[in-house]
Amino acid sequence: MSQANERLRRYLEDDIGACRNEDVQERVDELEDLETTLDPTLIAQDVQTLSSLGNETRYRLVRLLVEADAELCVCEITPLVDVSDSAVSHALSNLTESGLVTKRKEGRWRKYRATRRAQALLTVLDGAR
Repeated sequence: MSQANERLRRYLEDDIGACRNEDVQERVDELEDLETTLDPTLIAQDVQTLSSLGNETRYRLVRLLVEADAELCVCEITPLVDVSDSAVSHALSNLTESGLVTKRKEGRWRKYRATRRAQALLTVLDGAR
């Protein structure tokens, strides 16, 4: 029996009082079913999204766009944050790639809007305070 299964056996013995090989195998099967929910593609997307929020400038931009509940032109956004124009552009590009912001070009202007995903994430953060 592998070391991991031996630890699982000890855990189950503590939890249910006695443990048979069938108990260990049943729990291993349950855990393997749980493991299938860890889709590597979805995890990579979620990590990219959460990483995008891990930067103060990007977080502030998402917060502004969610609170605005409308499209904002980059020229409206830039004065609200204390960073360079290029930093704002870079941050908005990252947020667009991660699915937190949509971008639309109107003539020579670029307009940004928070996505439902961004709104949901900030709602969760606000509710957890």
